[in-house]
Amino acid sequence: MGSSAGTWRRLEDSEREETDSEPQAPRLDSLSVLWKNAVGFWILGLCNNFSYVVMLSAAHDILKQEQASGNQSHVEPGPTPTPHNSSSRFDCNSISTAAVLLADILPTLLIKLLAPLGLHLLPYSPRVLVSGVCSAGSFVLVAFSQSVGLSLCGVVLASISSGLGEVTFLSLTAFYPSAVISWWSSGTGGAGLLGSLSYLGLTQAGLSPQHTLLSMLGIPVLLLASYFLLLTSPEPLDRGGEDEAETAARQPLIGTETPESKPGASWDLSLQERWTVFKGLLRYIIPLVLVYFAEYFINQGLFELLFFRNTSLSHAQQYRWYQMLYQAGVFASRSSLQCCRIRFTWVLALLQCLNLAFLLADVCLSFLPSIYLIFVIILYEGLLGGAAYVNTFHNIALETSDKHREFAMEAACISDTLGISLSGILALPLHDFLCHLP
Repeated sequence: MGSSAGTWRRLEDSEREETDSEPQAPRLDSLSVLWKNAVGFWILGLCNNFSYVVMLSAAHDILKQEQASGNQSHVEPGPTPTPHNSSSRFDCNSISTAAVLLADILPTLLIKLLAPLGLHLLPYSPRVLVSGVCSAGSFVLVAFSQSVGLSLCGVVLASISSGLGEVTFLSLTAFYPSAVISWWSSGTGGAGLLGSLSYLGLTQAGLSPQHTLLSMLGIPVLLLASYFLLLTSPEPLDRGGEDEAETAARQPLIGTETPESKPGASWDLSLQERWTVFKGLLRYIIPLVLVYFAEYFINQGLFELLFFRNTSLSHAQQYRWYQMLYQAGVFASRSSLQCCRIRFTWVLALLQCLNLAFLLADVCLSFLPSIYLIFVIILYEGLLGGAAYVNTFHNIALETSDKHREFAMEAACISDTLGISLSGILALPLHDFLCHLP
């Protein structure tokens, strides 16, 4: 009897285990999809911003071509550069690195200005293909260029790739769980760190800028592979614990359906609705514009002028270290959303403007005795910029309805680009003024 009872109990336990295990497979499948999408958006953020960052890191080398002949411009500058303007205390290129910044950002600005008006009519897949091709073209064109003008054309291609990609992928996050915004932001921060660090490391190791750029051609391939092979088609998933579920009616990730067949998406919004949503975004857009204006005024207007002669690093090497440390700070803060969230982003704008004022004063007065103090300030600058970016888009994702979210993401993209463009325009005359000071 006891044996019979034991057998019956084992049968009950076995049935219970089978019953309990039945929902495990769907749960594991769902978890697998979440991780694939998270990793996919991280890689997309990394690859999308990579060429943009590399072009800024190479800005000093690109402009040195004006002082070199032929393809010798791709040879590592010597450790003791000769100032372009011997009467100035600064070692200046004849053109400010802000010129590279403008070539790297103005096409992006144009794309982001036009995107909310009609970019949604073009399916996502062709946009991603164009972005990948432009990224690869930028590396090839700059690598083989023998003039500043042709190099700047390559930088423009990098800008088109980055701008089109950012608008596309941030819009795409509207149809996935909100956690992918954090992964995307972390990936863009990773692009800054890995892009600047790889350019710095390879050139420091003795590789010419030309071969360094050509070695990065695998990045556009990785972007296309991540989009077409890794991301899953969006489903009506729970948006990271929010009460509302995503709507399944949406433009497909990879497919041939036309936008007109997707009710309730951003192309259904009237101009009045778009204007209303945009006005509500201004409390996030304006602080982000100020943050990016201040930090890129520092990066492309002051980095070249923060030159220390009492160090073993050449001018070009100092510039690359500045870029790498800035991007390290950006990566750290863009990856910090899970442990630190900031609602009042105007505080970050204020702190970044103070940063700009302090470093501009040092350029004029030269009161900081060591380059290592500059290193610390630049790292802090990157932390502020990255935190402003990720918290801005996270707050927008939380505070907009499903119907407005895709348009809100597209519209808010203009913030960083507008700030960067304004800083580049103002940095050019500042460069000329300071470089003619005795």
